Amino acid sequence: MARVTVEDCIDKIPNRFELVMLAAQRARDIAAGASLTLDRDNDKNPVVALREIADQKFLPEDLREALIRGMQLHAEVDAPAEETMDMPSADLSEIIADAASGGLGHGMHLVDADDEIGEELDLEEEAGQADLEAGAEENS
Repeated sequence: MARVTVEDCIDKIPNRFELVMLAAQRARDIAAGASLTLDRDNDKNPVVALREIADQKFLPEDLREALIRGMQLHAEVDAPAEETMDMPSADLSEIIADAASGGLGHGMHLVDADDEIGEELDLEEEAGQADLEAGAEENS
């Protein structure tokens, strides 16, 4: 029965691969509880799907759309764009001039040694240097 049904469908959807994909999607829809448009007659879901396509119960475009929706892993949602920091626009020559004069420009600054973070970095450097010296003494 299925072979005759496939031959009946070829004039509706000429590409056999596309026909199989669309019929498979319709069979999955039927298995998920979609209503039938014709009597089952003890046929399995793929055969019912092919018979529905042969009887033109569905437009090929509708089946293609259902196939695409069925293959999507997640729905794309238009989310608002991430907000970016407003940075003043500056010419590259201004940035280079600021860097050459010792500043970073545009509100950025280096951490002074007097700052808490600078002190932590100094302590880490001293500890690292002490470890190197201790290692050198052990090797001698």
